[in-house]
Amino acid sequence: MQLDILAFGAHPDDVELSCAGTLMAHIAMGKTVGIIDLTQGELGTRGTAEIRLHEAEAAAKLIGAIVRENLNMADGFFTNDKEHQLQIVKIIRKYRPQVVFANAVTDRHPDHGKGARLVADACFLAGLTKIETELDGEPQQAHRPNAIYNYIQFRQINPDFIVDISGFMDKKMESILAYGSQFYNPASGEPETVISSAHFIKNVEERASEYGRLIGTRYGEGFTCESKLGISNVFNLMHVK
Repeated sequence: MQLDILAFGAHPDDVELSCAGTLMAHIAMGKTVGIIDLTQGELGTRGTAEIRLHEAEAAAKLIGAIVRENLNMADGFFTNDKEHQLQIVKIIRKYRPQVVFANAVTDRHPDHGKGARLVADACFLAGLTKIETELDGEPQQAHRPNAIYNYIQFRQINPDFIVDISGFMDKKMESILAYGSQFYNPASGEPETVISSAHFIKNVEERASEYGRLIGTRYGEGFTCESKLGISNVFNLMHVK
């Protein structure tokens, strides 16, 4: 199976919070999308790993992703080493995406920056023919994605580009709230966390609104890119009038 976009998140809900609108916008264009969670988020204060797996499945259906896998790396303790790189190399070669989305390059949660670097390094390694991997006993072919874009999460980072998600904001919020164990739920008796408060959900909407304002639309999602972006048609760029 070849996917157009493969979105990685260190934890279930990273993708929903940061780039679900972009994924849905591209699915509406006919693109195929998959989601890979590095960990089960088992160190989260609220809920359990099992609950989050069910929530992730529900969120993936709302987004329209045709695959979602969890690599079961250790929440909080995975490292950017050969073992973990090869796990992602196999995934990249399995789905052969053109574009990869990854965590923010730096963020409040240390797993986000670690995840970003791990995915970037593995994407490069996946293109080296002398690294041999197998899937179901069959050798995999080398593949390197055309681009890696890092979505923006908790910290404010100046985006290199912003995607218009105006037609998908309601569905994005629905995918986030599929994680009932993690986000605002007045009926929950679990401890309140930074992300479980009502104002956090409002902040997500406010950030999307601000990114939208910057490009002259209702809502947007921001991304950064380590390499320079090139275009062949300046009329494809959006500007605020």
